[in-house]
Amino acid sequence: MKAVLDIVARHRAGEAVGLYSVCSAHPLAIEAALRHARDRAGVALVEATSNQVNQDGGYTGLRPADFRDRVLDIAAGVGLAAGRVVLGGDHLGPNCWQTLPAAEAMARSRVMVADYVSAGFRKIHLDCSMRCADDAEVLGDDLIAARSADLCVQAEAAWRNAGGEPPVYVIGSEVPVPGGAHEALDQLAATAPAAALATVAAHRSAFARSGLQPAWNRVIGLVVQPGVEFDHDHVVDYLPAKASSLSACIDSLPNLVFEAHSTDYQLPEALASLVRDHYAILKVGPAVTFALREALFAIDDIVRELDGGDATGGIRETALGAMQADPSHWRRYYHATGHALRLQQQYSLSDRIRYYWPSPSVAAAVQRISSRFDAARPPLALVSQFLPGAVGAIRAGAVRLEARELVIHHIRAVLAHYSSACTPLKA
Repeated sequence: MKAVLDIVARHRAGEAVGLYSVCSAHPLAIEAALRHARDRAGVALVEATSNQVNQDGGYTGLRPADFRDRVLDIAAGVGLAAGRVVLGGDHLGPNCWQTLPAAEAMARSRVMVADYVSAGFRKIHLDCSMRCADDAEVLGDDLIAARSADLCVQAEAAWRNAGGEPPVYVIGSEVPVPGGAHEALDQLAATAPAAALATVAAHRSAFARSGLQPAWNRVIGLVVQPGVEFDHDHVVDYLPAKASSLSACIDSLPNLVFEAHSTDYQLPEALASLVRDHYAILKVGPAVTFALREALFAIDDIVRELDGGDATGGIRETALGAMQADPSHWRRYYHATGHALRLQQQYSLSDRIRYYWPSPSVAAAVQRISSRFDAARPPLALVSQFLPGAVGAIRAGAVRLEARELVIHHIRAVLAHYSSACTPLKA
């Protein structure tokens, strides 16, 4: 955690530096993030979200200790020291159990937070902004803060029992929906400065009432909405002028930086502006798995060309078949019909197809097509048609002509925008 605290301190001292957090459980996405940190001599902040990873396995089937082991095993394989890996828990709270009464949802949330901290996660986002089945339509700051403090008590107890570095916390009640907006968006208002200050005040009081002053001193971030989001087809771009009053209010929040969620698909210059404007922790998730999907589909297309156009058993068709067989991960979000629905399933920026990569049939198709690609060693002219950004790196010897290497290269092209924004070159 020293590297994280150092970056926060440097930012508060006036440097335009920040952290980007990769929120994905996919092994190739994790490997890309770890390799990128290794090659840039940086720290890798990898986060699991509560619906991905929890005590019940989440949609990945992974519990917190399983996720930790996955990340650290991959880090060892790529030669990144464990000390340069920071594990974070995102949206830890009743997110997964909103259909339950608050008492039951919070009881499960306590178990989850304790499991995360016990497993070595040390950046903890406490998010109790979601309403439970018996809650009022709108939750006030005081209730959200009280529930967050309740979970922090569990986190602190788990840390004292497990030992090691103490966790740091991120709070915030104005939290974007995990995975992108459910509805079409044209524009988005930034958090009002008064709302940000009220959120911090409510949490400070709740932590004090729970005897959590030492933990409060380790609160490093506040989630706010700087006016960035994406829906299925559109990105709401960051406009610094619209968030200028929010950015300025950081001066009233000693020791804190802002954390920005849903920064996926922002332009490189927008990411750099966000960091300069004190949104020093940038979260990215769907944009990473969107890039993974792009690369896998490209490899599928290349193999299809080599095999004369046969799509049978291909990655694309197998993934779409899995989505059709089990619509539970996309039905709430995609409402088109016919061909328009097929387009959403494949190309929506919210990237709900990411839930299906662990499916045995889809994983087998990826392995089969990747092996076919590697054995065929397709000509660069064909690779250029579907992955033009990789050809130069292949010719230069920086990337091997192998399916998994091309997927990782494609993901790292996204991460490069984040690392450049967070660690600008010195003049």
